Amino acid sequence: MTDISIMPDAQPSAGGQHNLASLTYKAVSDMIRHRRLKGGQVIVEARLAEALGISRTPLREALQRLEGEGLVRKGGGRNYIVRQVDIGEYLQSLRLRLLIEPEAAVLAIPNIPRRQLIAVRREIHELLDATAYHTDAHWVSDDNLHNLIIDHCANAVMAKVLRELRATTRLFEIDRLKDRLRPDSSEHLVIIEALEHGDAQQTRFAVAAHVESLIAFAREQLE
Repeated sequence: MTDISIMPDAQPSAGGQHNLASLTYKAVSDMIRHRRLKGGQVIVEARLAEALGISRTPLREALQRLEGEGLVRKGGGRNYIVRQVDIGEYLQSLRLRLLIEPEAAVLAIPNIPRRQLIAVRREIHELLDATAYHTDAHWVSDDNLHNLIIDHCANAVMAKVLRELRATTRLFEIDRLKDRLRPDSSEHLVIIEALEHGDAQQTRFAVAAHVESLIAFAREQLE
């Protein structure tokens, strides 16, 4: 495993333990997102803690948080395993998003600050104008748009379900992810425009069309 230490030179104080756990959570989450920890892989805590340059205590805290988010699960013994999502579960999750996310977007319309919509639109245009493709930038842009809906839908239960569904869809290893850059970006821009105009019908339609596009793309992978 490559050197990915997150440990500061000085030992953290008691007050810094929480921050260290947060840094560890981000590091492990990024490893899962970038497939350095793949679906179905057993996480060997001692080895991963050594690679991160930390003790096992903050790593366990991070893994417990990731378990709560559905990214890892307990395996045999005390080990954690990166959750594996197959095409069937992926499509089922998208179909449930298709039922919930358009309504969440409509609920979010009056609550999303305009400056955040402007920032996300700018980010999408920068992504499209980039000379090279970067998977991480693609994921971040995707998160930022969908989290606007989740964070501002004013329905805690709906938000929780959507976060869990997005965790599931994120874990599915999509081939040809680069091929989704322009469809994702253009569909996201349509969603932003509908949100900006406060148009409930167009917002609902734009979000549904985006999720349906993801379903169609996934089905193409099976052909």
